[in-house]
Amino acid sequence: MKKLILFIAIILTTISFNLFSQVVPEVEAYLITCGPGTEVYSIYGHSALRIYNRELKTDLVYNWGVFDFSTTHFIWKFAKGKLNYMLAEDSYKRFLQEYLFDKRWVQIQKINLDPAEVEQLITLINENLKPENRNYRYNFYYDDCSTRIRDLFEKILGNRLIYPLDETKDRQSFRNLTGSYQQFYPWLNFGIDLVIGTPGDKKAHFRDKMFLPIEMQRVLSKSLVNSDGKMIPLLRNPENILEYEAPVVKTHFYLAPVFIFSLILIAILLFFALNRRIKANKTVDIFIFSIYSILSLLMIFFNFITNHEQTKKNLNIIWLSPIIIICLLSIILNKKWYIWFKIVFILCLISFFIQIIFQGAFNSAFIPLIMILLIRSSARAGFSWNPLSVDNTF
Repeated sequence: MKKLILFIAIILTTISFNLFSQVVPEVEAYLITCGPGTEVYSIYGHSALRIYNRELKTDLVYNWGVFDFSTTHFIWKFAKGKLNYMLAEDSYKRFLQEYLFDKRWVQIQKINLDPAEVEQLITLINENLKPENRNYRYNFYYDDCSTRIRDLFEKILGNRLIYPLDETKDRQSFRNLTGSYQQFYPWLNFGIDLVIGTPGDKKAHFRDKMFLPIEMQRVLSKSLVNSDGKMIPLLRNPENILEYEAPVVKTHFYLAPVFIFSLILIAILLFFALNRRIKANKTVDIFIFSIYSILSLLMIFFNFITNHEQTKKNLNIIWLSPIIIICLLSIILNKKWYIWFKIVFILCLISFFIQIIFQGAFNSAFIPLIMILLIRSSARAGFSWNPLSVDNTF
């Protein structure tokens, strides 16, 4: 009888242990999604992976959004598109401290992977941590801290990972997607709209928009995994770890680029209308065309020199053409090279009508800037109909 009781006890203990092992796995994987911050690099949010090992009592975070400010020629490499980002390993506690300090919300979601899949995930992460693999060439739209995590899920689950249906009617461009995060930073939005080319206007499919951490969280939260014919959610419901409201950034219309550039446009019109002296006209025009020449050089750099794919085929090079530099030389050397000013005038006219026709496709702050260049190029193009023509100065 005692042997029977002992046998039953052993069986029950084994069953209980197995059940416990199934309910509480030794290693768990979590997706971490962090809310936007107020720094330029943090306004889009952030993604990372957490691996919690009960047996080893380790709680680690793997973060693909790390770069080294001490990198030689950091600014130049960033502008050229040759700055490497890297995978970094840190403790979960230390990772949260940064977001606690910045008062940014953090959510975690357990990833529904079986033990073998979690083990495969860890293997891939460890392979990525090797010195020869941990650095990668950052690409804002297609290869960043979020897409690296998405790619791991796709590699582990393959065609068993089922994304939600792609709603084509609601599909936004890359520019519009990032613009929703930049709306409270009008100068940043202006600068990005200035240098981002036509690749930014490409419509982003559901998979593409996962370059943004919060967008990836939304898509993956609706994704399913085919587990032996049974559909289970890829992610469990989010758990709030740090709860903060999204940062409130006060914006004033009188500090926005479109307002300031409009005031400058009015000031330039008044100056040249009231001041007809040749020397004063030349001095101010040298300053104006110098600014536009710098912007023109930026267009050349981002269109043809940098490795950033997103800045290629930039239509702003139509009104910020290299011909502006020739116009600047014409003013400095006192040469009447009317033809170059006429070309700049025509290009500005074309750009102006393009932006009027396709409202919303361009930053509204470009219009007063185009108008300034339009007015001053026509004034130096030898047009008799222009009352501000330089030929009428004394």
